[in-house]
Amino acid sequence: MDIVLQLATGATILGAEMAEAESKGFGLNFDIFEANLINLAIVIGIVFYFLKGFLSKTLSERSEAIATALTEAERKKAETAKALAAQQEKLKSAQAEAAGIVQQAQADAAKAREAILAKGKEDVASMKAAAAADMGAEEAKVMAELRQRIAELAMQQAGSELPGRLNADAQQRLIDRSISMLGGN
Repeated sequence: MDIVLQLATGATILGAEMAEAESKGFGLNFDIFEANLINLAIVIGIVFYFLKGFLSKTLSERSEAIATALTEAERKKAETAKALAAQQEKLKSAQAEAAGIVQQAQADAAKAREAILAKGKEDVASMKAAAAADMGAEEAKVMAELRQRIAELAMQQAGSELPGRLNADAQQRLIDRSISMLGGN
């Protein structure tokens, strides 16, 4: 910036000298306010000349930074795409595994259902058998009690009728017949 000020000051001084020379004849007008375009062109040329290295260095650094950022972004994009593909593969695997687990659970549930139904049928059959056995035992018990009761009643009736029906002659025939049935003479 100091260079620009020095150039402007120098141009002003030179302009004053030229103004003096103008009164003597042909010359250049270096007055900043009167010859603005020429001064601007000179100033821009000088700035460009001195700042050319700085600007090119800054622009090249910026260009390299942008290229590096683009390369990094592409690398991250590729990594992200790989990670996404891996996660999608894991998702498919997890979904397949979940479907397998669901199928296995359904198969296990069906087996358990069949086992429960079979066990229930067995239990019903054993209950029926136990009930039938209990009924048979009760029936046999009742029949035995009835036979015993009938025998007792028959004995009582026979005991009450026998003395009136059984005389000495009838007793002898009964005894002989009983002996002959037993295998005796």
